[in-house]
Order: sequence, then C-alpha cells, then structure tokens
Amino acid sequence: MSSDPAFAAAGRFHRGNLHAHSTRSDGALEPESVCAFYRDAGYDFIALSDHFLPKYRFPVTDTRPMRSEGFTTLLAAEVHTTATALGEMWHLLAVGLPPDFEATAAGEHGPALAARCREAGAWVVLVHPGWYGLTAADADTIPDAHAVEIYNHTSQVHTDRGDGSFLVDQLLAQGRRLSLCATDDAHFHEADQLGGWVMVKAEANDPALLLDALKGGRYYSSQGPVIEDVVYHPDRIEVRCSAARAVIALGRGSASSRELGEGLVAVSLPRAPLERGGYARIVVVDAAGRRAWTNPVWF
Repeated sequence: MSSDPAFAAAGRFHRGNLHAHSTRSDGALEPESVCAFYRDAGYDFIALSDHFLPKYRFPVTDTRPMRSEGFTTLLAAEVHTTATALGEMWHLLAVGLPPDFEATAAGEHGPALAARCREAGAWVVLVHPGWYGLTAADADTIPDAHAVEIYNHTSQVHTDRGDGSFLVDQLLAQGRRLSLCATDDAHFHEADQLGGWVMVKAEANDPALLLDALKGGRYYSSQGPVIEDVVYHPDRIEVRCSAARAVIALGRGSASSRELGEGLVAVSLPRAPLERGGYARIVVVDAAGRRAWTNPVWF
C-alpha cells in the first residue's frame, strides 16, 4: 500500500495562488492590492510572480511587508529567455527566489535559466503550456522543472487554452517525475482571478515550510472540489472527496466512477488498468464541471 504524500503528511492544508502579476510588470493592481485581494478571499498565501524582464527592471517583487497573521507570501517571478521550438519566449515560474536574484544574461537559454533558478532555491514550473504551444520536446530541455501547470485560469479566460493535461500526460508517460499545479495567472484586467489554486500540506503557514511542501509534492490542485484522502492499495485506489460527478484515475490507462451524489464521497477504483504505466493521478469533477487534481504517485 502507498499513500499520496499530500494526504499522508502531517499538518493541514493551506490554500494559495502561485502565479499572479502586479504593476511591477503587466498587472493592473499594486502588489499590496494583489495580496489584499487574495487575503480577503480567504487564501492563506500567494506567490506574486511578476515578469522578470528588462523592460520591468527584472523584478522579484518583495511581498514580505504584506505578510500578516494568517497570511503569508512566497517570493517569486515569471522568468523568460530565448525561444521555444515555436519561436516563443520561454515562460518559467520560479517560486522561492531570493530578492536579489541576478538578472537574466544576454543569450542565457532556457535550460540554464531554469537550472539557475533551481540552484537559487526555487521551485520551477512550466507554465501555461497550452497557451503558447509548449511541446514535450521543449519540456525535455528543462530537466530542472519540478512541475507543470495543469490549469492556468487566465489562459482559459482569454484564449480557451488553460488546460495543460495534454503535456502532463505525455511527460508522465515518458517517465518524467513531475508534479502539477493549478494557478490564476491573474493580471486583474478581467475576471482572471479565483479560478485555480493549490492546497499545500504543511505544519504551519510558513514560507519555508510551504516551499518545502511544494518541492515534496505535498499538495493538490483545485478549481473547487475538495479531496480528503487518497490511498493506493495493491488492487484498488480509495478516494474520499467532496460531492462529485466523477472520480477518475489516470495513468497510461484509466478507471472512473460516475454520478456519485452529494456530500462526502468515498470511491474505490481498480488499480489494474494503471499498472502498465507505473503511475496514477486522480481527477475529481463536480456537478459544475470544476476539477481537482492530485499529483502523480509512482508504483
């Protein structure tokens, strides 16, 4: 029997948004207002990730003064460098950067920048892959990535390209051990907030503990559904979650249970269809079509 670390670890879940922008780059609100918005919406933390570009003077926006009792922040940036296979500028989310992270050097390519972010202590994410056509070949050049955005709310609102599952499953099937995350990527120009978040398991709402939990995969992602527990038995997968229209296990194969009713739901899914792929991830879908995603567990 194996357990998803998000549910087996000690502590409680803390809700956070890992991707947002302020007037330090191309967002509509000052950093203080962005933090206040999420604090007032009931979030426990935020990573404000302004674009790390020369036209914005390479900001790692310092949100430490916005921390308060019950609300904290992680220092972050969305870093950029030379082109992907489609000729698009690289977009990489780096959460946990030091405030004095050195500016991107002329000609510094994606793998080197990702490695430098990771060496500086950051958790590195391949962001909005659907929005700018990131390929598996592109992702293969970034071995230092910890995670992929499975959902980016702004990309969904503006371009109907918020879903990253196409890339996630390709990479997992190839054996890449990546976690997943859902984010807002909020710019506050339209209704691009409160659409995707992470629930991070930690013993306290502390920046260092939250960052360590992200790196350890001790979290799940959601648009609304709550996942209470996931346990992998030798022959089945047990899932407890909020009211659901479907609970799905995905690997190279799949298994699902549908029309599950109201209240707290307990579901048993067969593990056999997933064995060949060596991993499984869980998706919970509620009556409104909102989803929650666990990180992959490897058998």
